[in-house]
Amino acid sequence: MTETPARTEIGDRAAYAAAVQAAVAASAAYYGEGDSPLDDDAFDRLVRGIAAYEAGHPEHVLPESPTGKVAGGAVAGDVPHTVPMLSLDNVFSAEGLESWAAGLVRRLGREVATWSVEPKLDGLAISARYREGRLVQLVTRGDGTAGEDVSARGIAIITGLPERLAEPVTAEVRGEVLMTRAQFEAANAARTGAGHPPFANPRSAAAGSLRTKYHAYQVETTFFGYGILPLPADAGFGAGTAPELAERLRELPHSALMALLDELGVKTTADTQVAGTTCATMAQVRGRVEEIAALRADLDFGIDGIVIKADAAADQADAGLSSRAPRWAVAYKLPAVEKITRLLDVEWNVGRTGVIAPRAVLEPVEVDGSTVTYATLHNAADIERRGLRIGDHVTVYKAGDVIPRVEAPVVHLRTGEERPIEAPSACPRCGDGMDASQQRWRCVRGRACHAVASVRYAVGRDQLDIEGLGENRIDQLVDAGLITDFADLFVLTYDQVIALERMGETNTAALIAAIEAAKAKPLNKVFCALGVRGTGRSMSRRIARHFATMDAIRAADAEAFQQVEGVGPERAAILVEEIAELAPLIDKLAAAGVTLTEPGATGPAEPAGDGASGLPLAGLSVVATGSMSGPLDGLSRTQVNELIERAGGKASSSVSARTSLLVAGAKAGSKKAKAERLGVEIVTPEEFAARVAAFL
Repeated sequence: MTETPARTEIGDRAAYAAAVQAAVAASAAYYGEGDSPLDDDAFDRLVRGIAAYEAGHPEHVLPESPTGKVAGGAVAGDVPHTVPMLSLDNVFSAEGLESWAAGLVRRLGREVATWSVEPKLDGLAISARYREGRLVQLVTRGDGTAGEDVSARGIAIITGLPERLAEPVTAEVRGEVLMTRAQFEAANAARTGAGHPPFANPRSAAAGSLRTKYHAYQVETTFFGYGILPLPADAGFGAGTAPELAERLRELPHSALMALLDELGVKTTADTQVAGTTCATMAQVRGRVEEIAALRADLDFGIDGIVIKADAAADQADAGLSSRAPRWAVAYKLPAVEKITRLLDVEWNVGRTGVIAPRAVLEPVEVDGSTVTYATLHNAADIERRGLRIGDHVTVYKAGDVIPRVEAPVVHLRTGEERPIEAPSACPRCGDGMDASQQRWRCVRGRACHAVASVRYAVGRDQLDIEGLGENRIDQLVDAGLITDFADLFVLTYDQVIALERMGETNTAALIAAIEAAKAKPLNKVFCALGVRGTGRSMSRRIARHFATMDAIRAADAEAFQQVEGVGPERAAILVEEIAELAPLIDKLAAAGVTLTEPGATGPAEPAGDGASGLPLAGLSVVATGSMSGPLDGLSRTQVNELIERAGGKASSSVSARTSLLVAGAKAGSKKAKAERLGVEIVTPEEFAARVAAFL
């Protein structure tokens, strides 16, 4: 991101007044029931536009302007905070972070010895007050000075915030209430089941559930603590925090306070992938920021940035506060992953396995750095459960490389012109019947309905990698009746291929040679090419390594498949069903001479002890990152992972305490920094190649 993020342009005084009114109303909705008409990014752009106009026209500034106020100044309550609950100032780039840190150092007149880095949770800020270890009151942030008492509802629906602490202390715990993805799905299922419209997003679901005292359905939310402070004697909770503890809470660094919360039984991010950490230098801070940003798409809860703080209590006290934010902390904002746009249409597409999948056609919107026009809708039951209609304003979620998905309609923006989504009564591709007995509908012809798609997938780089077989060439082969599935490729003759349009002798010979070479691909590649539902390249490698031969895979029942890492009862049943359905195709592959064994694998029937323990990476979890060099130069990440598994190791994509070895090439970045902090063994690509030379 740039350090000058986009803003709404405001041209005159009337537009400015309208913008202020819109921002205050949106802020009131956001911090109230959570049903703002603006998504986070649109609201931020509006406030930045207001601030820019005010900078150029200070004489026009309205007293109700949201700039410089906690929560936009739109929401208040009748419960005063013992200490103001402030907002955070924002930066949007590494350069902005460096500039902020340098400013803090100048203000302190000394270096910051330790920095704290933790995720900025996308939820509702809450103050939880404990008396002698018992939870007695929950208060929202409100306008930062006073908030609303939500104890009646909140105590019953929040997990991670114990009703009794591990020790009988009187103190105030602050943190964020949010919904995990699973909690959001469950809340919407319960809400729509009770006849109510679905929540638009997890944050609005958490806010609305906390502030509404009575529901005809049950919801659950999650609390993550980010601070603990003394309760004064005049807060209405008896004598207040004991003097010794109060002094301790004022003197402990932030990292120690977080450890104390853990000890007291309060949930923090410590047991997540994005646990708060401390860093000695800004270079380490930047590395951790990159790590958290990279993990964002894998989290089951929302974050919209990373918080960087001076860890020491003395640094915080000396830096002080502004009217709306502490000067010793800042939020490094990440690109918005959720936007509001309109649902224009729904397309029903048939995939390579015959599954009929709905796809949302959206009014184009920029999300997480890319323009989104289409998003997944999963299945017809999902559409019905979410209550979607053509013309709805909908929330669209996207993070990293995750396919965009439609979360829910923004019901309060409906105009009455929206119309129902019509589901097909027959296969939209071939017109044949549909099997609608499962949530994911399927054409009764299965893979035969869309043979071209199955072949295109099978010859792709991560499967058989047959060079020269592009989409147009596959279309030619299918249209000419030469192939109906990818097994037919292996019995094509030179004369059949050269007869195709625009196929000369050189291209024909090269294609026939590439097809012949593909016969020698290992079992994991062939299995991946089959396109079995519920599998991809990683799962195909695990299945191939576990069973060693296609015959063993075909003989396996659901119980046997569950011995493979990552295969549960539901996926195991699908595997058995799919492999039985694919029997004729597998027979054709065997008859054509395609390799159906996995090199180096012994299979479940043979003792793995001696053979497995003799492999150089036996029992090791290995991560490869950066550009490979030396003997590994030119290998794709998939090829490196296959090498790891051939040598007996488990290939992983992220560094954790369970990682045994990191192969760090050029520009290894944040994974190398994390491995260093965790004490993980780090080797160069050349050193790794020497260790697994027999498997190259």
